[in-house]
Amino acid sequence: MDFTELRKAIEEVELVDGHAHNIVALDSTFPFIRGFSEAEGDALSYAPHSFSFKRNLRHIAELYGSELSLHGVEEYRKLSGLQSISSTCFEAARISAILIDDGIEFDKMHDIEWHKSVAPVVGRILRIERLAEKILDEELPDGGAWTLDTFTETYLGKLKSYPIFGLKSIAAYRSGLEINTNVTRKDAEEGLSEILSVGKPTRIRNKSFIDYVFTRALEVALCFDLPMQIHTGFGDKDLDMRLSNPLHLRTLLEDKRFSKCRIVLLHASYPFSKEASYLASVYPQVYLDFGLAVPKLSVHGMISSVKELLELAPIKKVMFSTDGYAFPETFYLGAKQAREVVFSVLCDACIDGDLSIPEAIEATKDIFAQNAIQFYKINSSLGSKNTVTPYSVKMKTSASHSDVSLVRIIWVDGSGQHRCRVVPAKRFNNGTKKNGLGLTFACMGMTSFADCPADETNLTGVGEIRLIPDLSTKCRIPWKRQEEMVLADMHVKPGEAWEYCPREALRRVSKILKDEFNLEMNAGFENEFFLLKSVLREGKEEWLPIDLTPYCSTSAFDAASPLFHEVIAALDSLNITVEQLHAESGKGQFEMAMGYIACTYAADNLVFTREVIRAVARKHGFLATFMPKYALDDVGSGSHVHVSLYQNGDNVFKASDGTSRYGISTVGEEFMAGVLHHLPEILAFTAPVPNSYDRIVPNTWSGAYQCWGKENREAPLRTACPPGIPDGLVSNFEIKSFDGCANPYLGLAAIVAAGIDGLRRHLSLPEPVDTNPHILADKLHRLPKSLSESLEALQKDSVLTDLIGEKLLVAIKGIRKAEIDYYSNNTDAYKQLIHRY
Repeated sequence: MDFTELRKAIEEVELVDGHAHNIVALDSTFPFIRGFSEAEGDALSYAPHSFSFKRNLRHIAELYGSELSLHGVEEYRKLSGLQSISSTCFEAARISAILIDDGIEFDKMHDIEWHKSVAPVVGRILRIERLAEKILDEELPDGGAWTLDTFTETYLGKLKSYPIFGLKSIAAYRSGLEINTNVTRKDAEEGLSEILSVGKPTRIRNKSFIDYVFTRALEVALCFDLPMQIHTGFGDKDLDMRLSNPLHLRTLLEDKRFSKCRIVLLHASYPFSKEASYLASVYPQVYLDFGLAVPKLSVHGMISSVKELLELAPIKKVMFSTDGYAFPETFYLGAKQAREVVFSVLCDACIDGDLSIPEAIEATKDIFAQNAIQFYKINSSLGSKNTVTPYSVKMKTSASHSDVSLVRIIWVDGSGQHRCRVVPAKRFNNGTKKNGLGLTFACMGMTSFADCPADETNLTGVGEIRLIPDLSTKCRIPWKRQEEMVLADMHVKPGEAWEYCPREALRRVSKILKDEFNLEMNAGFENEFFLLKSVLREGKEEWLPIDLTPYCSTSAFDAASPLFHEVIAALDSLNITVEQLHAESGKGQFEMAMGYIACTYAADNLVFTREVIRAVARKHGFLATFMPKYALDDVGSGSHVHVSLYQNGDNVFKASDGTSRYGISTVGEEFMAGVLHHLPEILAFTAPVPNSYDRIVPNTWSGAYQCWGKENREAPLRTACPPGIPDGLVSNFEIKSFDGCANPYLGLAAIVAAGIDGLRRHLSLPEPVDTNPHILADKLHRLPKSLSESLEALQKDSVLTDLIGEKLLVAIKGIRKAEIDYYSNNTDAYKQLIHRY
């Protein structure tokens, strides 16, 4: 067989190193010989007589052109300097990204930032046991003793505050891999007491406490969709190999609470590689990494270990890493040996008939780069010097502060209204954050005009759910520093989502998009709203615009500037990005464009943004309203949303070059065509009240006809080419028929569902409309002119029902029907919407 193409693919692929450690200065006391062996002390004197030592020393001497001896290589290192040898090693290794566990604290090690001089992309993996030890080494601000509660609050707060790509556990080194995920509070408290009694520096060895720390970290991993690296198999002599067999993890892997936590078994689990391969084949959440086994074993050992991993494990679950540490040479050796070993393994697989040459080439790309990019969600273009944005932390969250007295638990109902329950901080910390609050079924059936469930929703005052705080969203309220707020999920019982939960609906369709097409939808909202002031006329309160100025008026912004300074500061404290803001065309109307982010987080950010704007406006004596048509003789307000598709961190909505028809990729066009096709019924989610349709009329930039256009602001779907995007290419499309009464989770879920249908059926876009669509009114289909028409379209649609969920759709239809009936009989009732949206 001719393996030329396979050899070329292996030599040329740029590597993603998913597990490594910090490099040290040349004058570190950490001995260079430790880069060749896990041994230490007297045992280290025998290291030069191992196969791997002799082979690896030869490879380094050949790279440097130095004398073939340990002394010769060390002299070359001293003469060349660290930066020079690092450049030599990393250029030869062709490593494009490194994720560093900085939990091993070598003498004079460089920080993570330093490593950006040797690799284009550098990120952090957080070692959980070392974090716990550092916390316990600190003193409490009040001088008191650590308790399990104070430790847990600090520990969880720090886990959520670091910009990281994953977590890591070395439980195998301390108490073994038979993790008890149901460790009792009593056992954890006793374990903590035992650890503290030993004194400082803290060394965590108590099994119950280690299991407690591990379980709490898994809960955070689940919230943030972070992977967990676990040391398995061999290591230095601190390790009891009998307890590092990954089969001990079975209890953890069978725990349904953590079935969605992605776990990677490090070091090929050597000598338990076959056991690791089995686990990866039967548990969807288990992945494998062969760093350390390659290059520390003999050639036969390395090849055998990687072959054993691939005996059962899917190729998509096996990943390269160097486990490089202390010395740049360890990174080079890990990369060099991995290329040679994987080439040997894949050649044998082709000879044996397991793989074809093209399949082996594809496996090369997966093992060395693509699997890690997807697993760790490395959201950056590899190969250029970029700042990396970790996938994990999307907004600043907080551990509970001692001066916080109340916690607001927020949800958005089926009519799009924000609601909250408030509990004292002590009660929240002692039970609510874990067990939630009781909430009647009726709360998801309420309308914009009455706090009781609408008929035909199948939701009544009979039955109760649990409102479970999503701790990854908990944050201090910027305008009320003695309070916190947190978004909530709706569960039948803790751990079991309720099928009417809007946040879960968006997660559900997003998962389908990811599972079927390996795509993620990003979104960014433009919030339009009116600022109103209260005046008394004939003894009655009226709300009028704060000014009468036109679009982008400088004087309008000047009048509202103090308010916006406070709004921007509040959003910044929540890590919510504001792209720009300006006065809009309406009297007293403004627009604030938000940053672009994964759609689930975009919805969360929109909820918090509305809360901030309303609260700060109220503080300044104004009323901010997001209702679609505050004044029937003025323009309306929308929550236009820009969406695009991402795959492995890259925007794949735009075409790869300028040769496509519209500057859109095939998947982008199919997705957008699905949205356009289902737009009439999507309006039942994104324009959910009768007042919404007073806004969606021709010649108001709201999109009244079922069409799309290139940079056409009269079209409901507009493809956009913002600054920085090459001419002829399109980075995203805007949906204009989305307003401030919409539940953002349900609105985005409907868009994703429609896009999925477009992808499944390979729909195509019609020709774009390059003029005012109203001129072509006789040729174009008019979008629904009323909520009745959009509800009728939804009644006929089975796609959204299947993807979003039948029961939830029944409730939404019942709410919409009630809205239609009420506002048709109470024509002035829409004026009260300023107090609800």
